[in-house]
Amino acid sequence: MIRSDVLKTLVPFISDKLVVTNIGLPSQEMHLIDDQPSNFYMLGTMGLASSIGLGLALAQDKKVLVVDGDGSVLMNFGTLPTIANNPAANYILLIIDNGSYGSTGDQVTYTGKRTSLSEVARACGCENVIECSAEETAGVVKAAFADDKMTIIISKCESGNIPVPVIEHDPVVIKDRFMKAVQS
Repeated sequence: MIRSDVLKTLVPFISDKLVVTNIGLPSQEMHLIDDQPSNFYMLGTMGLASSIGLGLALAQDKKVLVVDGDGSVLMNFGTLPTIANNPAANYILLIIDNGSYGSTGDQVTYTGKRTSLSEVARACGCENVIECSAEETAGVVKAAFADDKMTIIISKCESGNIPVPVIEHDPVVIKDRFMKAVQS
Protein backbone atom coordinates (compact mmCIF):
# COMPACT_ATOMS: atom_id res chain seq x y z
CA MET A 1 0.00 0.00 0.00
CA ILE A 2 1.09 3.55 -0.70
CA ARG A 3 0.07 6.70 1.22
CA SER A 4 -3.08 7.34 -0.85
CA ASP A 5 -4.27 3.78 -0.17
CA VAL A 6 -3.79 4.35 3.57
CA LEU A 7 -5.78 7.59 3.39
CA LYS A 8 -8.64 5.85 1.57
CA THR A 9 -8.96 3.32 4.41
CA LEU A 10 -9.39 6.16 6.93
CA VAL A 11 -12.21 8.04 5.17
CA PRO A 12 -15.14 6.00 6.58
CA PHE A 13 -14.48 7.22 10.12
CA ILE A 14 -12.62 10.53 9.75
CA SER A 15 -14.92 12.45 7.38
CA ASP A 16 -16.51 14.41 10.22
CA LYS A 17 -13.32 14.78 12.31
CA LEU A 18 -10.83 17.64 12.49
CA VAL A 19 -7.96 16.62 10.22
CA VAL A 20 -4.77 18.59 9.57
CA THR A 21 -2.82 17.29 6.57
CA ASN A 22 0.83 17.75 5.75
CA ILE A 23 1.98 20.00 2.90
CA GLY A 24 2.13 18.73 -0.65
CA LEU A 25 0.84 15.41 -1.85
CA PRO A 26 -0.76 14.30 1.46
CA SER A 27 -2.99 17.41 1.40
CA GLN A 28 -3.69 17.03 -2.31
CA GLU A 29 -4.53 13.33 -1.93
CA MET A 30 -6.84 13.99 1.03
CA HIS A 31 -8.52 16.78 -0.93
CA LEU A 32 -9.05 14.45 -3.91
CA ILE A 33 -10.20 11.46 -1.82
CA ASP A 34 -12.50 13.23 0.66
CA ASP A 35 -12.63 17.04 0.62
CA GLN A 36 -14.33 18.20 3.81
CA PRO A 37 -14.58 21.59 5.56
CA SER A 38 -13.13 19.82 8.62
CA ASN A 39 -9.89 19.15 6.69
CA PHE A 40 -7.15 21.75 7.06
CA TYR A 41 -4.80 21.49 4.10
CA MET A 42 -1.25 22.74 4.64
CA LEU A 43 -0.22 24.60 1.51
CA GLY A 44 3.14 26.12 2.37
CA THR A 45 4.66 25.05 5.67
CA MET A 46 6.65 21.81 5.50
CA GLY A 47 7.12 20.25 8.89
CA LEU A 48 4.46 22.21 10.76
CA ALA A 49 1.29 20.10 10.44
CA SER A 50 2.05 18.25 13.68
CA SER A 51 2.70 21.50 15.56
CA ILE A 52 -0.42 23.22 14.23
CA GLY A 53 -2.51 20.15 15.07
CA LEU A 54 -1.10 20.07 18.61
CA GLY A 55 -1.99 23.74 19.11
CA LEU A 56 -5.51 23.04 17.89
CA ALA A 57 -5.88 20.05 20.23
CA LEU A 58 -4.65 22.09 23.19
CA ALA A 59 -7.05 24.94 22.39
CA GLN A 60 -10.30 22.95 22.24
CA ASP A 61 -11.81 19.55 23.18
CA LYS A 62 -12.55 17.84 19.83
CA LYS A 63 -10.27 15.04 18.64
CA VAL A 64 -7.64 16.19 16.15
CA LEU A 65 -5.98 13.88 13.65
CA VAL A 66 -2.78 15.09 12.02
CA VAL A 67 -1.65 13.29 8.88
CA ASP A 68 2.05 13.96 8.60
CA GLY A 69 4.93 12.38 6.71
CA ASP A 70 8.31 11.07 7.76
CA GLY A 71 10.10 13.73 5.70
CA SER A 72 8.21 16.58 7.35
CA VAL A 73 8.72 15.23 10.86
CA LEU A 74 12.44 14.87 10.11
CA MET A 75 12.50 18.50 8.96
CA ASN A 76 10.89 19.70 12.21
CA PHE A 77 12.46 17.36 14.73
CA GLY A 78 11.55 19.75 17.54
CA THR A 79 7.92 18.76 17.17
CA LEU A 80 8.30 15.38 18.93
CA PRO A 81 9.70 16.72 22.24
CA THR A 82 7.13 19.53 22.08
CA ILE A 83 4.33 16.97 21.69
CA ALA A 84 5.75 14.82 24.51
CA ASN A 85 5.93 17.75 26.91
CA ASN A 86 2.50 19.19 26.06
CA PRO A 87 0.24 16.13 26.07
CA ALA A 88 -3.31 16.49 24.80
CA ALA A 89 -5.62 13.49 25.17
CA ASN A 90 -7.50 14.58 22.03
CA TYR A 91 -4.39 14.58 19.80
CA ILE A 92 -3.57 11.82 17.30
CA LEU A 93 -0.47 12.14 15.15
CA LEU A 94 -0.41 9.76 12.20
CA ILE A 95 3.00 9.76 10.54
CA ILE A 96 2.75 7.99 7.21
CA ASP A 97 6.30 6.72 6.85
CA ASN A 98 7.07 5.78 3.28
CA GLY A 99 10.82 6.30 3.71
CA SER A 100 10.83 9.09 1.14
CA TYR A 101 10.19 12.75 0.47
CA GLY A 102 7.12 11.90 -1.59
CA SER A 103 6.19 15.43 -2.63
CA THR A 104 9.59 16.24 -4.10
CA GLY A 105 10.43 13.13 -6.11
CA ASP A 106 10.67 10.21 -3.68
CA GLN A 107 14.20 10.87 -2.47
CA VAL A 108 15.02 8.47 0.39
CA THR A 109 14.64 9.88 3.92
CA TYR A 110 16.62 8.61 6.90
CA THR A 111 13.62 6.50 7.94
CA GLY A 112 14.21 4.65 4.68
CA LYS A 113 17.67 3.89 6.05
CA ARG A 114 18.40 3.52 9.79
CA THR A 115 16.25 6.03 11.69
CA SER A 116 13.16 4.79 13.54
CA LEU A 117 10.59 7.49 14.25
CA SER A 118 8.89 5.29 16.84
CA GLU A 119 12.17 5.01 18.78
CA VAL A 120 12.80 8.75 18.39
CA ALA A 121 9.28 9.60 19.63
CA ARG A 122 9.71 7.36 22.68
CA ALA A 123 13.15 8.87 23.37
CA CYS A 124 11.52 12.32 23.29
CA GLY A 125 9.05 11.21 25.97
CA CYS A 126 5.98 10.33 23.91
CA GLU A 127 4.22 7.58 25.85
CA ASN A 128 1.65 6.03 23.51
CA VAL A 129 3.61 5.29 20.33
CA ILE A 130 2.39 2.60 17.95
CA GLU A 131 4.19 1.45 14.82
CA CYS A 132 2.07 -0.50 12.37
CA SER A 133 1.90 -1.67 8.80
CA ALA A 134 -0.09 0.25 6.21
CA GLU A 135 -2.73 -2.48 6.27
CA GLU A 136 -3.18 -2.14 10.06
CA THR A 137 -3.39 1.66 10.06
CA ALA A 138 -7.16 2.11 9.81
CA GLY A 139 -7.77 -0.14 12.81
CA VAL A 140 -5.08 1.58 14.87
CA VAL A 141 -6.39 5.07 14.03
CA LYS A 142 -9.97 4.01 14.78
CA ALA A 143 -8.87 2.64 18.17
CA ALA A 144 -7.02 5.91 18.89
CA PHE A 145 -10.24 7.86 18.27
CA ALA A 146 -12.03 5.62 20.78
CA ASP A 147 -9.24 6.02 23.33
CA ASP A 148 -8.74 8.95 25.65
CA LYS A 149 -5.01 9.48 25.36
CA MET A 150 -2.60 11.17 23.03
CA THR A 151 -1.39 8.73 20.38
CA ILE A 152 1.51 8.80 17.95
CA ILE A 153 1.09 6.30 15.10
CA ILE A 154 3.83 5.49 12.63
CA SER A 155 2.32 3.75 9.60
CA LYS A 156 4.97 2.02 7.50
CA CYS A 157 3.98 1.98 3.84
CA GLU A 158 5.51 1.79 0.40
CA SER A 159 6.76 4.86 -1.41
CA GLY A 160 4.64 6.06 -4.32
CA ASN A 161 2.26 8.75 -5.45
CA ILE A 162 -0.93 9.00 -7.44
CA PRO A 163 -1.59 11.84 -9.89
CA VAL A 164 -3.49 14.58 -8.10
CA PRO A 165 -4.72 18.04 -9.06
CA VAL A 166 -3.62 21.07 -7.11
CA ILE A 167 -5.96 22.31 -4.39
CA GLU A 168 -7.76 25.25 -5.94
CA HIS A 169 -9.33 26.54 -2.72
CA ASP A 170 -7.88 29.88 -1.69
CA PRO A 171 -5.95 29.55 1.59
CA VAL A 172 -8.35 32.00 3.25
CA VAL A 173 -11.29 29.81 2.20
CA ILE A 174 -9.57 26.72 3.62
CA LYS A 175 -9.00 28.54 6.92
CA ASP A 176 -12.51 29.99 7.13
CA ARG A 177 -14.36 26.77 6.43
CA PHE A 178 -12.06 24.87 8.82
CA MET A 179 -12.66 27.41 11.59
CA LYS A 180 -16.43 26.98 11.13
CA ALA A 181 -15.96 23.20 11.47
CA VAL A 182 -13.92 23.71 14.66
CA GLN A 183 -16.62 25.96 16.13
CA SER A 184 -19.56 23.72 15.21
